[in-house]
Order: sequence, then structure tokens, then C-alpha cells
Amino acid sequence: MNQVNKTEKTFALTTPLYYVNDLPHIGSAYTTMAADAVVRFQRLLGRRALLITGTDEHGQKIQRTAESKGLPPQDFSDEMSLGFVSLWKLLDIQYDRFIRTTSPRHELIVKEFFQRVWSAGDIYQGQQKGWYCVSCEEFKEERELLEGHRCPIHTNKEVEWRDEQNYFFRLSKYQTQLQALYESRPDFIQPESRRNEVLNFVEGGLQDFSISRINVDWGFPVPSDPNHTLYVWFDALLGYVTALLEPEDEPTLENATAKWWPINLHLIGKDILRFHAVYWPAMLMSGGLPLPEKVFGHGFLTKDGQKMGKSLGNTLDPIALVERYGSDAVRYYFLKEIEFGKDGDFNESRFINILNADLANDLGNLLNRTLNMVKKYCAGNLPPVANDNISSDRTLKSIGLHLGEQVRNAYEALAFNRACESVLLLVQASNKFIDEQAPWSLYKQGQQQAVEQVLYAVLESVRLAAYLLSPIIPNISSDIYQQLGFGINFNEQIKTSIAAPFSIHGTWGVLSAQQKLGEPKPIFKRIELPKND
Repeated sequence: MNQVNKTEKTFALTTPLYYVNDLPHIGSAYTTMAADAVVRFQRLLGRRALLITGTDEHGQKIQRTAESKGLPPQDFSDEMSLGFVSLWKLLDIQYDRFIRTTSPRHELIVKEFFQRVWSAGDIYQGQQKGWYCVSCEEFKEERELLEGHRCPIHTNKEVEWRDEQNYFFRLSKYQTQLQALYESRPDFIQPESRRNEVLNFVEGGLQDFSISRINVDWGFPVPSDPNHTLYVWFDALLGYVTALLEPEDEPTLENATAKWWPINLHLIGKDILRFHAVYWPAMLMSGGLPLPEKVFGHGFLTKDGQKMGKSLGNTLDPIALVERYGSDAVRYYFLKEIEFGKDGDFNESRFINILNADLANDLGNLLNRTLNMVKKYCAGNLPPVANDNISSDRTLKSIGLHLGEQVRNAYEALAFNRACESVLLLVQASNKFIDEQAPWSLYKQGQQQAVEQVLYAVLESVRLAAYLLSPIIPNISSDIYQQLGFGINFNEQIKTSIAAPFSIHGTWGVLSAQQKLGEPKPIFKRIELPKND
């Protein structure tokens, strides 16, 4: 059903195109950190991977917000869009395409797609009556509303009653095809809880939705009727297509979908699931384009167990968080401590305790003290131990031999927490192993070969841990690799070459006597808990 064969060596994924009504929040950062970890892992597998992100800049909410600040909508959008670019840089997000829906090239793609859907007979004019949430840019059903006609997502905002002439997309026409899609491809919507939400919604009967607005200037005019402006979601979803254009390409659907389409993975928040898992595939069916491989809707974030919001005064500024603790710390906590797909919470004390325990103590201290012992007991040279000389039933090698495959399976399932926990078991086993083997005692007893085998096994385990965690903590992993004598920086080399391919570096036993070890230094400094005023 609407599929084409792409080479297995390519992988394209998207974040949502973030709405520029305000500066980026921690929820936007969360999705994008996850997307970045996925694309980094795909590159370790040797695949050509493409990460698309960007900003959605049209619609009534943007128009009103810009007016409230005394700015033209384009100037306001320019300013807000830069905020996302700046945060992605702070978080070491290695995106390939940043699409803005105000791009002139995007307008040409939207117009061509509209014409396809129009020619298919799937657009008609009708009367739209209902409750509209400007913040969601979406009509809400009466049954969804909270008391006082408030939006279920923007709970402090009242919806507005609309009775206007719009153009509609025949979503109802595609109910049977959508149900067949969900049946034939049960993993199209993930996780299962999101899939069940969509199935229940679609089984309740699909209604056509309006794809134009009147009295909204900020957006693309409907090609067949410039008195109407195209609905922001009809416009924004096509940004995923426009982003695929090469700079020299003429902006046509054929050019945009020639190389990377269909998208392998759309990563989104669960609040926009319906748009991506129902409206979007139906639109693509109408336009004759292949469907994406998977849509994954993750959960919401809370702070100290409460929903975040300006009215509550408990927002979490991602920029301040990164500037205070570093990008790896932020990436590690949110991807390790929250099961991707479920709701998760941020608590600063827990955040600090996790980082200190996992990165400063278990991983950082292990590397530091082992390198110092190499310096003391092996004249600073990597022990001349061959991997084959260490029995596979030895504790660390036994764990390490199977770890790469376990972690690979976890990344491919977007189970970042499981990947981290599996790696941490090796790190913790290494700490226990070095304490039990006591190389300092073996050295005093003159058992040099035993000392060298212990130190090699621990250093190799640290290397494997760093490699497998590099999609999540690229800077710390780079520091570890460089201290172990590899000229690899996971931020600089991963996009331009497969500097440390998974087929080799994802296995146990890569270190060799030719390695020239670096000076031991902390990879992550302990964080002090903030003192109460």
C-alpha cells in the first residue's frame, strides 16, 4: 500500500515542525534530543541518515502574537525560529535540514500538492461550525472540551465558536483505507497506547476537516480561491516534503520525493498524534505519495510531578538547563530516566543525583582510576593483552560480547532508557570486578600478567560503554575515546564518515597494544545540589 523500495542504507526521520508562537520549551528539546540520538545511532550502523527539523510559522496564533508585540508576523517568526536554531546548537543536535514554512520554495510544494488533492476530487467548499482552539489551531469536538469551554490541552484557554465558509478535505473517504493500513501495518503507529488511541478515534467515524480559514492573512492563499488562507496544518505537514529538496533542485513534488521519501520515522508529541497518524496519511493517499514507515508519539513532561506552565510559574528553561549542566547531562537524564513513549518528570535533585551516580562516579571515576593504575603499574602503556587471551567466560567479556546486540535492539525500538541501563550494568560490573580483582595487590605479588589482564578488561569495557552511549552523550564518549588513544570525536566525524563503525566498535575487544593512552582527566565533574536559600 503506497510504498516504494528505498535502499536499506538510508534512514530519514523528522521532528515536528515547531510552532513559533514562543521560544522553544523543554518538550520541544526532548523530541529533538531523541531524534538526534536515533540519527546518530543509524550512522553508527553505516546508514546514510537524514534528520529533518524546523519551524511552523503560519496561522492565526502567530498573527495575533506578532500583533501583540507590535511586530510584522515575518519579523516575529524570524526571531522565534532563531531561538530553535540556537537551542539545537547548544544541545549538539546534528540536524541536516531545517525547514521554515515561510520559505518560498515550500509554498510551491504546497500549491502543487493542493492541486493533486483537488484533482482527486477530495476538496470541496462547505460551512464549518464548531469550537476552535487558536493555540492548537484545531476545531474541537464538544465532548473533548473541559468545563467553561476550555481546551483539554491548553486548559487555561477558552475555545472560540466559529461559523464560516471553508474548504474541506474528504477525510471520511479514506476511513476504510486507513483502517486497512493500521491492520496491515500494526507498527505504523507506536507505542501501542498511541495506536489504540488512533484506532478508537477512527472507529468512531471520520469527519471531513476544513483546510482553509477566512479572516487570517498570515499564510498561503488557497490556490483556487485567494480569499481563503490554507489551514496551517495542511501547510505544515508538507514541510517534511519540502525539506527533502536539494538546494539546486527545482521545488517540485517529484524532486522532493526522489531520494529520501518515504520518511522512515516521524517523532512527535502525543498531542499532535491525530494530525500525523490520521490526517497526514489520508492526505498522502489522496496526493498519490507513499506513506511513512512509522509515527511515534511520545508522552508529556512534568516538573516535580506537576504540569508545567507559565501560570503555575514552574516552567523549565532548556537553555538555562544546558548552560548550567551541559548538553550531555541534559540529554542523558531525559533519555535514560524517562521511558520514551510514556509521560516523564523532571526533578532537579533526582537529575543531579542520577548524573553524579552514573556519569561522575560509575563511569568517570572508573576510567580515571583505571588509567592511573595503568600509569603506575604499566608505565602508562596499554597492557599488551590480546582479546583472544581473555576467556569468554570472564565476567566483563561475557557481558560485553552480547551487549552490542542488546543495545542495538534497544535503540531500534526507541527504548533509550533500556540502552542506557544495559550499558550501565557493564559499567557497574567493571567497578565490582576491579575491586574484587584488586590489581594493586596483584602488582605487589608480582603477578604482572594478571594485572594487565584486569586493566585491559576494564578499559575495554569502558570503551564499549562509551561507544554504545555516544548517540546520547557524544561529548563524554569523545573524551573517553580520546583518553583511550582513539582520534575520534563523535560530534565532528560521525556525519562525514563512519569513523567507528558498529560492526567493529560495537563489539568487545577492540583495544590493542598500539593504542597510546592519554592523560587521565575527569570526564564529568560531580554537581553539588543547590543550597536552599
